[in-house]
Amino acid sequence: YASVNSCVGSNIVLLTQAFRRKFVIPDFEIFTSHIDSLHETAKKTSGGKVADYIPQLAKFSPDLWGVSLCTVDGQRHSIGDTKVPFCLQSCVKPLKYAIAINDLGTEYVHQYVGKEPSGLRFNKLFLNEEDKPHNPMVNAGAIVVTSLIKSERESGDRNFAIGYYLKEKKCFPEGSDMTSILDFYFQLCSIEVTCESGSVMAATLANGGICPITGERVLSPEAVRNTLSLMHSCGMYDFSGQFAFHVGLPSKSGVSGGILLVVPNVMGIMCWSPPLDKLGNSVKGIQFCHDLVSLFNFHNYDNLRHFAKKLDPRREGGEVRVKSVINLLFAAYTGDVSALRRFALSAMDMEQRDYDSRAALHVAAAEGHVEVIRFLLEACKVSPFPKDRWGNTPLDEAIHFGHHDVVSILQEYQNNYKHPEDSNNGKGKHSQENIDSMV
Repeated sequence: YASVNSCVGSNIVLLTQAFRRKFVIPDFEIFTSHIDSLHETAKKTSGGKVADYIPQLAKFSPDLWGVSLCTVDGQRHSIGDTKVPFCLQSCVKPLKYAIAINDLGTEYVHQYVGKEPSGLRFNKLFLNEEDKPHNPMVNAGAIVVTSLIKSERESGDRNFAIGYYLKEKKCFPEGSDMTSILDFYFQLCSIEVTCESGSVMAATLANGGICPITGERVLSPEAVRNTLSLMHSCGMYDFSGQFAFHVGLPSKSGVSGGILLVVPNVMGIMCWSPPLDKLGNSVKGIQFCHDLVSLFNFHNYDNLRHFAKKLDPRREGGEVRVKSVINLLFAAYTGDVSALRRFALSAMDMEQRDYDSRAALHVAAAEGHVEVIRFLLEACKVSPFPKDRWGNTPLDEAIHFGHHDVVSILQEYQNNYKHPEDSNNGKGKHSQENIDSMV
């Protein structure tokens, strides 16, 4: 017992979550099979060029491609070349900004750097109207942030030029040594990671600043919130607006081919593939991110009610079905035709039953909601004959509760109803047309 207790004691919460399937992604095996498929699809994406202006980066094979993820509960999965070390490069920018905010506070840091997208190249010699770098995700802003917290150097002439420009404009804190600041900046950009370790960094941001592996608080909630906000608006170079529009998740790319992707409160992902597009982002990484939010409802503005065709890995299959049935029957109970119309348009099964085998038509008939009855029969083409646990049909319910208008409608539809086997061809198409006509 003592030996078991010593092994389990410190991990009892983790083990309890595992046995109860209470992790943020309950069906992790199914989820990771989808991730593997997305990785394989992106692997076929061609194009791009490995960055060659930094000699160490030019040595990487363009065929390298890896994806690692780590959830806020510490669930981990990797596929591809995830153990190959590479430099963080610009992927370090959100991390050092978060450290600066954590140590010095938002107000102090933003005395020296702005919060707006620049609309310019990341290494442009340009400041905003207040003579500050536009944001911490461009080189000028990252150098200033480095000054606040204090291999690549030989190819860093552009950054030295930016440094002198910032010094001339008095962007650094008083008494700062520009050369030592740039040395530190280059060291931070040269930090070596793998996809696996990078995914834990991303997961720490997804987890509000607490490392999901150690349970240690690394960053304050304020630092994480500010960092994710800027990653969302400025993290992907000149592609930031497009990425925010199509993917809708905080991210940061680097010229080494990495993309640090955060799904808040769910997981962090590190993608890595050296070939870059003309804007400096990993070609395969961008494809993977697009495919990820096409399959799962991770986009910040995916609405769970209207994107029913997207998968939600945060729920177990049974939980999704239970909530679906509850929402459907409650809308029928309250006579909420608008809600029923939304459900129908999002491809919900309008004939699904509860534990007593009662369908929405049963509930609407018992409550006497004529508009709901008409919508279900005319637009959704549900069967007027479903029987519940006790053998009662919606017509029986309407008769029992004295809803004569509903009785008339149901009798008419029962007399004219064609069974599915008689009209299977084109049923889905006609149902959709009927629903569209009632929008």
